[in-house]
Amino acid sequence: MNDAELDRLWNFGDPAASERAFRAALAAAGDSTEFRARILSQVARSLGLQQKFDDALEVLQEAEEILRGAPDGTAARARILLEHGRVLNSAGRDDRGRAAFLGALDLAAPAGLEYLAVDAAHMLGIVEPPAIALDWNRRAIRMAEEAKDPRARNWLGPLYNNTAWTLHDGGDPAAALELFEKALAWRREKQDPPGIRIADWCVARALRTLRRPEEALRRQQALLEAHAAAGTRDGHVFEELGECLLALDRGDEAAGWFAKAWEELSKDPWLKSREGPRLERLRTLGRIPPG
Repeated sequence: MNDAELDRLWNFGDPAASERAFRAALAAAGDSTEFRARILSQVARSLGLQQKFDDALEVLQEAEEILRGAPDGTAARARILLEHGRVLNSAGRDDRGRAAFLGALDLAAPAGLEYLAVDAAHMLGIVEPPAIALDWNRRAIRMAEEAKDPRARNWLGPLYNNTAWTLHDGGDPAAALELFEKALAWRREKQDPPGIRIADWCVARALRTLRRPEEALRRQQALLEAHAAAGTRDGHVFEELGECLLALDRGDEAAGWFAKAWEELSKDPWLKSREGPRLERLRTLGRIPPG
């Protein structure tokens, strides 16, 4: 099993199922310490996504231990550092993993591991303060656009999106909108329906920030129909329907969508731990009694 096949085991919508898939791959992996360490790095990532941070760090320690003395473990060591950083970032510990991401980049870039190098630069664009993050995002985009490895080029969609959010949150929604539209075009080219829906949501969100709520509302309504056709639900769409209607002074209509958003998003453990005031606002605007 190569790296591309290993990555295809991922189901980011179900990290527990991903963990089971990686553990099954580990059981069938044979004696290659380097490959076993790479699989363990993905087990750790799946645990981090389940917020089992201490368990994830223990698995990464195990991966580091089996690599000791391995003659060629650069790719595995870079992956371990990446996943160490991701766990620390998700847990909000140790400078959000910045040192680990820098270490991964220092290993991967000179070794020509383009996919891992772009991943590390992309993560630095997430954990650094906005002004520095924008430089990292632009560097990561340049690396991905110049890469020969198709897997490294596949970072372009997420990078366009992340850079757009940095611009949006930094007070430049017009520049953000351009990149969100570029991300949407990239997802359409890849024929990725879930990714298209997320990218389209981001375009609509930027339109609302630009005080174009009618356009944003139309896009969110179209997204609502797209989710219904796909048999999926998205509390973020419900939330934005409420926000657009509120911006248009249609508070009574907005309340129902805020209530739906609260019912959906309050189930998310990450949002409950990180976005308490946001959820409370949804509850209040949705006219849901406390308790």
